[in-house]
Amino acid sequence: MGLRSRLFALVYESQMAKTERAGLRRRREVLLAGVAGDVLEIGAGTGLNLPIYGPEVASLTLTEPEPPMFKRLRKRALDVAPTATVLRAPAEDLPFDDGTFDVVVSTLVLCGVSDQPRALREIHRVLRPGGELRFVEHVRSGDAKVARKQDRMNGINRFVVGCDCNRSTLASIVDAGFEVSHVEHGTLPEAPAFCRPLVVGTATAIAGHRYPDSSSHPQSTSA
Repeated sequence: MGLRSRLFALVYESQMAKTERAGLRRRREVLLAGVAGDVLEIGAGTGLNLPIYGPEVASLTLTEPEPPMFKRLRKRALDVAPTATVLRAPAEDLPFDDGTFDVVVSTLVLCGVSDQPRALREIHRVLRPGGELRFVEHVRSGDAKVARKQDRMNGINRFVVGCDCNRSTLASIVDAGFEVSHVEHGTLPEAPAFCRPLVVGTATAIAGHRYPDSSSHPQSTSA
């Protein structure tokens, strides 16, 4: 895993270059337009979103669990956003108090977390009531034929790029206590056909949401 993680960090931006040029960069820009207040970006990778954040952002915190990615993220942050806080942490165990942030950003992250429901509960926990989750995620297709192909290819996809291509992420966001206020269904350009189904949207954290199994709700931790 160590070698694979280093190789993935090394080639990530070159592998994504065509996808970025073909439309993903524009989707990032639209997603982050108007983001303001205290912002957390989970799984920030190599920091491709960093140049997009505007002056309305009062504070920017970035988390990334993988050491090779974290090293590249920290270097880019020093160059592009020197006031940002960069921490190594998984989305499933965020080292922040309840209600710390106004906005959480997730771009192509929820497909790869080890425990998606727990990660979404953590995002909900660290958001202030009424705070926003802004997301771009490739997801399970609504077309049954494509979805079956995603199921067949998922093991290979996880081995090669470390993520699941067949997660029903939008439903998981709702289950975690969010109200989806805007969503756009599209495709991830220049990606294999089974990875193309995409959702882009904004969801609002519902205050006082109770989880079906409260014993699994992660405890808050101080930063």
